[in-house]
Amino acid sequence: MIRPARPADLAAVAAVYAHYVRETVVTFDEVPPTEADWRAKAEDLATRGLPFLVAEADGEIAGYAYVSHYRPKPAYRHTGENSIYLAPGRTGLGLGSALLDALLTACEPTDLRQLVAVIADSGSDASAALHRRFGFEPAGRLRSVGFKHGRWIDTVLMQRALG
Repeated sequence: MIRPARPADLAAVAAVYAHYVRETVVTFDEVPPTEADWRAKAEDLATRGLPFLVAEADGEIAGYAYVSHYRPKPAYRHTGENSIYLAPGRTGLGLGSALLDALLTACEPTDLRQLVAVIADSGSDASAALHRRFGFEPAGRLRSVGFKHGRWIDTVLMQRALG
């Protein structure tokens, strides 16, 4: 089941993200945000009218997705950046597709006109392939812009028009 995130979900969201922070290079965060940080993010997204969704399976949070503004400068106000994370052991089950599909639908009533995915090139094509299936197109590559776990990482930019 895909639904809007609730305050009670945020500890599980924090735990999912903490795995990726500590164990992977798919995010450039090096310190996991706290549940309080996630609460502040959820409140900010709600204030801005931007979607924050969770995938619930077997009574647990199996993943989440949200859209934030791409950049803080005012001229970017019609461009969002999406983020999708699945709980360890919940990949390959179609949850990423379900979350991205619901996220795109949830963007329809917003004033967003473009959605950008900033994907760390971790050596796996899974995130880029997911985005391609939903109409995102390559928009560029930033080379060696992140350094984590002893290695330099590129980011791949993908973009999709909304509405």
